Amino acid sequence: MKKFLALFIGLSLSVWVGAQPTNYYNSANGLTGNQLKEALHNIIKGHSSIAYSQLWNAFWSTDNKGNGMVWDMYSDRPNGNPPYTYYLGQDQCGNYNSEGDCYNREHSWPQSWFNEQTTPRSDLHHIFPTDGFVNNKRANYPFGEVRSATWTSQNGSKLGTCKTLGYSGTVFEPIDEYKGDFARALMYMSVRYYSEDGGWASSEMTNKSEILPWAINMLMRWNDQDPVSEKEKLRNEAIYNDYQHNRNPFIDHPEYARMIWDPTWSLNESSETTVYLFPNPIEAGQTLHLSGNNQQFDAIVICDLSGRTLLKATGNAVGDGSVALPNDFAKGCYIIKLMRGTTVLKYSKLIVK
Repeated sequence: MKKFLALFIGLSLSVWVGAQPTNYYNSANGLTGNQLKEALHNIIKGHSSIAYSQLWNAFWSTDNKGNGMVWDMYSDRPNGNPPYTYYLGQDQCGNYNSEGDCYNREHSWPQSWFNEQTTPRSDLHHIFPTDGFVNNKRANYPFGEVRSATWTSQNGSKLGTCKTLGYSGTVFEPIDEYKGDFARALMYMSVRYYSEDGGWASSEMTNKSEILPWAINMLMRWNDQDPVSEKEKLRNEAIYNDYQHNRNPFIDHPEYARMIWDPTWSLNESSETTVYLFPNPIEAGQTLHLSGNNQQFDAIVICDLSGRTLLKATGNAVGDGSVALPNDFAKGCYIIKLMRGTTVLKYSKLIVK
């Protein structure tokens, strides 16, 4: 779900504290491409699988919008005023004739794509409670971006012909506020079942557990444009603590998406830009300056080598601005992301000595 960030005249700086367990991703540090994918697979594989019938109960902690209301991404609206609401334990499908009748269990990675194998069939990281009628409309079509809609739900989700480069068949497009949620769910599935997909089928979007190039390029863009929300973080914690005891790496570290699937991802400085970060190396407590911003960056993000966001400064003043590192900022090598809107335009290295 999108985070709406206010832009201030001066820089606003905040520390992001992740809830993930200490050292959970240590074995993935410094890796990219298939090496990172394999390392993450080894971290999250072998999770505690729950029974398919237990999903209804799990939704009470994973998708409870408050007071037992179902958080349905196929009916929710950005203004928080959905056209209809469901309550956990009361409105389960069941039979349905139209939108608003009941909710059921939506596999964002459709069951036919993995031949209904038991473990992925009940994997909470990709299963969400959604309106049964809309779920049926989505069927096992790929997610995509619709050029011409043949059907539109009450919250604006669409079914129709695809306009995404590389595919022109029928796709289902969720609303913008939840595109990142679904992208990170599908990326999780590709990594969790990497090398464990011998009995899986393929689809217009996938080759067994591999996501096809046209689709992964789109999903990486969705991941960038719709940042991780508090909803996703809380859901990830509930699944980890109460049910499966594994995590979705792309919620904890959305940078992993491009580190795995974007062949142009690099920490190398670009010779085509005249942006300077100084001093570099820097010491904790000192101020990092940005100058020469001819690309109109409006955010500076400091990440550790695993991609976890540690500090983020936003605002128009980032143009030729400065960021003060806390006095207790640890020594080491970090990643700087220079952004405009939700797009990363440049990566740089930062050494704290």
